[in-house]
Amino acid sequence: MNIRSYTSIADLFSIANASSGFLSIIMVSMGNLVLAAKFMLIAVIFDSVDGWVARKINREDEYGFGKNMDSLSDIVSFGVAPGMLLYISCAEYGITYINIGIALLVVICGILRLSRFNVTANLYKDKFIGLPIPTAALVMGTLYLSGFFREYLALIIMLLVSLLMVSTFEYPKIKDMRILLVGSILLILTLLPQKIMSYVASFPVKLLFVIVLLYLLAVPIIELYIRFFGSGPNVR
Repeated sequence: MNIRSYTSIADLFSIANASSGFLSIIMVSMGNLVLAAKFMLIAVIFDSVDGWVARKINREDEYGFGKNMDSLSDIVSFGVAPGMLLYISCAEYGITYINIGIALLVVICGILRLSRFNVTANLYKDKFIGLPIPTAALVMGTLYLSGFFREYLALIIMLLVSLLMVSTFEYPKIKDMRILLVGSILLILTLLPQKIMSYVASFPVKLLFVIVLLYLLAVPIIELYIRFFGSGPNVR
């Protein structure tokens, strides 16, 4: 039962993910919403690294400890943290009940999404069933930092994100290194201090928000088109 018997180096990145999510929540409580959004995006970086590290070290996870560590960390960083940021950022505009409901929905749908993933992960290797939960942090974080933020827009988008997480739409896993590299560069530029960001007019975060939004919307739009019209590009 020694905890060291279950853990590996990859789990340190899961802990860093959860820690970033917790710090994001702390920043929300202190009123520093810009830093809260950035901590959520830092959590996305750590989340993307833990699986890569586990594969590189050929980790044998007989009891699924790493998978559960990852999911528990994800609900903090990509469920509770975006929900809190949504709640507080919209409360500033006097929206007191709708924002609570949608923020809670983000958390609930995140829990459901991760629970389904944990029991079906071995069945799907090249796709996600439902929108991946880190998208909630990417959307909320980049929306707030981009200058596009409007309370009603945030509520509508996060409601859509919540429903897509528990949908059966099949989202492809992005494995093209060029796409991942561009996304990583944009994410790093987004995390630069505000004084440096002012020189590039926050272009990276705007572009990153648009890319994430396209990923979020493209799959359901194509899928619904195929269902209703019986033709279209094959996304499976």
